Amino acid sequence: MNTDRWNASLYDEKHSFVSRYGGDIVDLLDPQQGECILDLGCGTGDLAYQLYKKGANVIGVDKSENMVMEAKKKYPERSFLVGDVTELSYHEEFDAVFSNATLHWIKTPEKALQRIAQSLKPGGRFVAEFGGKGNVQTITNEIKHQCYLHHVTCTDEEFPWYYPSIG
Repeated sequence: MNTDRWNASLYDEKHSFVSRYGGDIVDLLDPQQGECILDLGCGTGDLAYQLYKKGANVIGVDKSENMVMEAKKKYPERSFLVGDVTELSYHEEFDAVFSNATLHWIKTPEKALQRIAQSLKPGGRFVAEFGGKGNVQTITNEIKHQCYLHHVTCTDEEFPWYYPSIG
């Protein structure tokens, strides 16, 4: 069973820095008036709203129903959908795909990238920010150490992240 454990109110209260830091990625994307943009992992909608304010037509998609419900509450005039990046069914519909602090949660990156590429119009842009190799290594090492000390089985598969190297 896949339970939605994201608490949207807590996220906005304690982790709003994620969206604030994402402003630089919005600038890198350089959305143009009238472009269709897909915001993957839109969370509570703050960056999708920034894209909209720059003139883009934005659809926000997030796997968490809790996050999407909060986004719809905050920005009712915008389009937000519950969906999994690995199951997107769009075909050449977007001028750009944008993602901030999301793709490191996807453990099947090849499938995600295939779906993203399929979503883009020919010549479309993909701009993303996500954690890279070693991002939370100190934390995961300590969790593994504590599991070992307390005789608890702990495997890499139990961690929800994928942090690739540049290669």
